[in-house]
Amino acid sequence: MKKRKKTKTRKKQTLSFKIFNGLSHRQRVYVKTGLVILLVLLFALLIYRCVSEKPGTSNLKVDASEPEIDVQLLDVNEYSRPGTKSDPITGIVIHYTANPGSTAQNNRDYFNGLQDGHGDYISSHFVVGLKGEIVQCVPTWEIAYASNNRNQDTISIECCHPDETGKFNQETYISMVRLTAFLCDKYNLEVDAVIRHYDVTGKNCPKYFVENEEAWQIFKADVGAALEATKSLRDK
Repeated sequence: MKKRKKTKTRKKQTLSFKIFNGLSHRQRVYVKTGLVILLVLLFALLIYRCVSEKPGTSNLKVDASEPEIDVQLLDVNEYSRPGTKSDPITGIVIHYTANPGSTAQNNRDYFNGLQDGHGDYISSHFVVGLKGEIVQCVPTWEIAYASNNRNQDTISIECCHPDETGKFNQETYISMVRLTAFLCDKYNLEVDAVIRHYDVTGKNCPKYFVENEEAWQIFKADVGAALEATKSLRDK
């Protein structure tokens, strides 16, 4: 019986394996150590991103001082300014107009025109415009028809936006931060007292801050930074 010849099977080596295999012992140790350090750093970065709760700010140079406000109070009427005294203020509610391209003046005039019998009950204490202008429509010691069951104890801020995304431009955003911080400072409120219309009713308002939670958290962080800037000035 003929003996079968034993054939040796050779494992195919990849190019990277060949290169690694050609290194000296010391070089291999360096490579392995580098890979371990890289993996540890990547893991640490992943853990940090998962557990980090506080977002950064957008580095605005804004404080909580009183901004320029164009006071154009609505006529007292049942549809937009009932003249009802509010309870002590415990919150600030952020809204968006849901009317892309409209100005603060457009929205103020719309609220005032409701007294002609349109049947809608809508208003806001303030409207922030596309150029950063702020129009006041209702005194802060009266209720506005904006935040449903929180009308009685909150101040509402309607904010204009240029397009359907609901994202605020820089001018509007800066005024929003400053006005919100000013009102928090005036009524001795913490940043957690700043909420969205969404947080009251589940409505998609303000759209961009509902659909982009990180942007909302950054806005609140910016308001907090503005408050801290003013407190620091007082402490000096």
